[in-house]
Parts: sequence; C-alpha cells; structure tokens
Amino acid sequence: MERMAASSCNDATLESLTRASRSHPHPQPAGAASGPILVVGGGHAGVEAALAAARVGCEAWLVSFRADRIGEMSCNPAIGGLGKGQLAREVDALGGAMGLAIDRTGIQFKMLNTAKGFAVRAPRAQADRHRYREEVTAQVRSSSGVRVIEGAVAKLLVEEESGRPRVCGVELEDGRELRAPATILTTGTFLAAIMHTGESQAAGGRVGEATVSGLSADLRRLGLRTGRLKTGTPPRLAADSIDWDQLSPQFGDSQPEPFSYRTDRADFPQLEQIACHITHTNPRTHAIIAQNIHRAPMYNGSIGGIGPRYCPSVEDKIMRFADRDSHQLFLEPESLETDVIYANGVSTSLPADIQEQFVRTVEGLERARFLRHGYAVEYDFCEPDQLDPTLAVAKVPGLYLAGQINGTSGYEEAAAQGLLAGANAALWLQGREPFVLERHEAYAGVLVDDLIVTNPTEPYRMFTSRAEYRLLLRQDNTDRRLVPRAREAGLVSQADVERTASRAERLATAHGLLRTLRDPSRDHRTLEECLRRPDVTAHALIESRPEFTSLDLEPDLITALEADVKYSGYVERQVRDVQRLERQERTEIPDDLDPASILGLRAEARETLIAAKPKTLGQASRLAGIQPPDVALIAVHAERLRREPSKP
Repeated sequence: MERMAASSCNDATLESLTRASRSHPHPQPAGAASGPILVVGGGHAGVEAALAAARVGCEAWLVSFRADRIGEMSCNPAIGGLGKGQLAREVDALGGAMGLAIDRTGIQFKMLNTAKGFAVRAPRAQADRHRYREEVTAQVRSSSGVRVIEGAVAKLLVEEESGRPRVCGVELEDGRELRAPATILTTGTFLAAIMHTGESQAAGGRVGEATVSGLSADLRRLGLRTGRLKTGTPPRLAADSIDWDQLSPQFGDSQPEPFSYRTDRADFPQLEQIACHITHTNPRTHAIIAQNIHRAPMYNGSIGGIGPRYCPSVEDKIMRFADRDSHQLFLEPESLETDVIYANGVSTSLPADIQEQFVRTVEGLERARFLRHGYAVEYDFCEPDQLDPTLAVAKVPGLYLAGQINGTSGYEEAAAQGLLAGANAALWLQGREPFVLERHEAYAGVLVDDLIVTNPTEPYRMFTSRAEYRLLLRQDNTDRRLVPRAREAGLVSQADVERTASRAERLATAHGLLRTLRDPSRDHRTLEECLRRPDVTAHALIESRPEFTSLDLEPDLITALEADVKYSGYVERQVRDVQRLERQERTEIPDDLDPASILGLRAEARETLIAAKPKTLGQASRLAGIQPPDVALIAVHAERLRREPSKP
C-alpha cells in the first residue's frame, strides 16, 4: 500500500513497527464465504458489527427485539467523554456510524480537559436521543449489505465439527431458524436480565423490553464461564417541574468540533445547541438514602452482580464517601422536542417512594415530577479471557462476542468491539488476515487487550489512564493513525482514504513552513522553535502568516499541528519504548512452562500466572500482580525451555 503523506517525523516510524503475522484461530468453514454473518442485538455493538461486516464485503443479518429501537440510547443520551471520546473518534476513522450519528443529532458539543495536555483531551456531545436512534437506524437501513430481522433469539444452533461444537446460527422464539457460518452476540444487558427498583423485580434488560433467557445456558453448555454484572439508570424528570433559576447553566463550546472527519463543517452543528444545568445533593439527601439503604437491592442481597466502580449509584456514593456533604448532579435534556430531563449522577435502584423523597431535597428539584423512576439491571456476561484478539470465542468456531456481554460498560466501548468483531468475522469467512489493533495503535487495541488478558471482574470503562501510549493515541490524530489500517481491511471508502491523505499532506506542508519560516519579533527563531514554548499557541502563531492561508487548515488540524510540535520529544521516546517492547510482546511463553517450577517467583505472581495462562511475556507483564522482576524470571525460564532438546 502506498504511504500517505507524512504529517510528522513520528508517523513514518510508527508505520515501520513490525507487526507479527496473525492468523484466525479457526480454519475457514468450507463454502461459507457466501453465507451471512448473523448479528444478535441492535444496540451500539450490533449496529457497528453489522455495518462493518457489510463494508468488508459480507452480508449481515441484524436480529433485534424491535426494529424501531435500533441504536437506542438506553441510559445517558451522550457520546464521548474521557477515553470514550477517543474511542468514538476511532470508530469513525474505521468507517463506523457513531461519529456521523452524533454530529447530526448532537445538541451540545464540548471538548473536555482543554486546560490539560493534548493527550487527555476528549470530545463529548449531548444527543437528542430520539433523533440519534433514527439516524443510526437510517444508516443501517441504507446499507445494501445489512438485513434487519425483528425477533427474539431463543437458542444457539450448534453442530459438531471435528469433534468439537461449532455455532451455526440461532433459533428464534417463533421457531424460525437463521443459519449462518458466523454469529456475533451483542446482547448488551439482556442476558438473563432482571430489573430492580427497591423490592420490585421484573424480567428485562430495559424498560418495555424483555430478557434473553436461553442463551446463557447455551453458552455454559459450550463450556464458557459466565458471571453476573449490574448497571443502573437514573430517574427521568419533567422539565417544567424544575426550578431552573436556582441551577447553574453549563454551555457547550462556542465553536464546537465534530466527531467525524466526514462531517461537512459548513453544515455543523445541524441542531439547536442547548445548556445543561448543575445542582448538588446535600446532607438531607444523604440522610434519606442512608436511612433506607436496607431497601437498596445492592445492599440487601437482592442483586449479586458487581456494579461499575467508575459510574456508581447515588447510594454507593453516599455509603462509600460518607465524609462528603454533597455530590454533583447534571440535568441533561434528552431531546429538543420532549419534556424529559436525564438526572445524571442519580443512578439508583431504591424504591420509587424513596427516590421521590431524596430527589426533592435537591436544590431546584423540590417540585420535581417523575416521568420514570431509576432502576438497576442485573445481567449475565461471559468472562472475556475466553476470547482471542479478533473477539472470536477461542474454543467455539463461528461465535464472536462484542459489547456488554464481554463485561464492558458504555456505548463507545460496545461500538468499538462490535466494529472489530464484525470486521474479523467477515475477514475470517473470506479467508483473509484478521484485523487486530495493537495497544500502541488505538484505544480500541487497549480495550480488547485489557479484556482478553486481564479479564476484568467488574464493568470495564475506558479511561485515558489505561493507555500507556496515550501520547501516540491522541483524539486529534485518529484519522492519521487508523484510516490507513482500515483501508487494508476494506473498512473505509476511497473517499475516506483521499480525505485523510489530503489532511495529512496539508499538515505535513504546515510542519515544513514551521521549520523554515522565522519570527523577527522572537529573535528570528523558526516558528517551530517558537511553538515549542508553553505560552505560544498554533492558532496565534499562524493566524497572521499568509503562508498558511492557502492550506485551509481546519481547527482540529491546527490543534494537531501544535500537539505534534510540543509533544515531539515525548512522542519519539514513546516510539522507542514501543520498539523496545516489541520483542517482549512477541516472545511466547511455552505451554509446558510450569510457574510453580520457577524458583524465586513470588507467590502472588505464581498464582496469577497459573490462573491467567498468558501466551506472551507482554501479556504477562500487564497482569495485575505481575512485576518487572517476575517477567525477567519468566523470560529466563522460557528461553531455557526453548533451548532444551525435545524429549522423545
């Protein structure tokens, strides 16, 4: 593949990093290349899986409870955030639907962490949730390679192949059989799901929708380990019952940035931009919750699933942080055309009457009218260390898992997994190399690697702190990083490739100008030298220089230009780190290496290795409880085993 125009000295170095050849874990099924890929679930993972499979060249059948709820925002009506915004940008650079959908339906756009370094800045947008669903549905319907099938899945269809089970489709509750050589489960919070509001329980993964009851047992019969997780959602309040004058308004950016590189800036944003509002809990709020904590399902034993550490319920906040007098709440409109306010920060499963009592102690919410009470959802998931890097189930050919079934939380994490699973299922059927992103290439690579190596035991949420190479994985360079990789798999169009090449070429030209032009007001230093100063911004430096005018640099390219220059030394150091760790990442641990035989290995490390069975030194190094000296010992013993003559 011809190389796109370089935008900085580091791009060429990163592209030159050697990728070990990978192969799919299972042989291609005979005659299956013409068969469909079956995607179970029409949420964010399912949508991206079906569309990705279609872009790669396979037909996809998307099965959903309700065809009118495809792309539904079940909880927070927003896309992006710290770590999540980077994932959403990556989904877009890989040709996904999420970026375009939020750009067309966003009602407040904001770049977070602008007072901090470029590596931790992240876009976030409030959505009109109804328009978002309609936009995603339209993208699915307009894809010639995707067929939508309305129905509830009753069980997996399994056949024996070479002495082991192979998934070959599903049976719906109405008796229809849908046979396919590859099946992707993106069941979200619907596997054996139970909704809790106080002592009240109901089957279902979302209000108004049923549960998926049979698949969990099918998965366990296939030998997969499952567990229980919990998530929750806050009350929805009527806008006309809130005293807005008591609350602090929070506005979006005056010059918002789109998520998608394909969005026409001349037509962005498309919708009216609104303000959200902030209020706070208080000691009276906390007292009511504490007095009734025995009625909260998480505290009285009704829920056994583990809840999200980084998105706790309001009762969790009160009990875990008893020394705090208040917690911040965001009141976010769900749509431009409805009266519904999402009470962000008040996720709860307390009884309805208790919810009404404590919410009405909050300033501005004294007369709050409830349109829907909060509730918790408990559901099954599969432990993700049973997957390979393509998100295929390692020991069951034809089966892929993506989204919350893998123990993650959030729309963005689900979308990234769905896209990768859909692409890899299609590539497998076509007999092509898999599409696997490494940790230094994408947050999506960090996500998958974390899941299959560390096997999280609580709902996984992406943060910038999870990426050790986050200087390389900035939100401002996503297209430069991933469009060339996406092109290899057929995930993006030629227009996408040309757009990215044009942006990279203009950025490279701008870098050249920075290196050659000088500023007479700053001792005739080059503009690049000036830009390295912390008090100098690219916007201010180049706005008066006519040489840059013809480049027509979009605001995000100017940001990328500044980040490239200011971070150049740090980025080069991270590139060297990546190169140095390449050998460790690829060094395999022999299957017959017994951790118990390694003298000097700490007991915690030994137990971790026995349980996790890492395949490489790189995987071992990322396991909780493994320290650098442990990796050194493993490396010595692995090399010794490799040098031993094979036994007869």
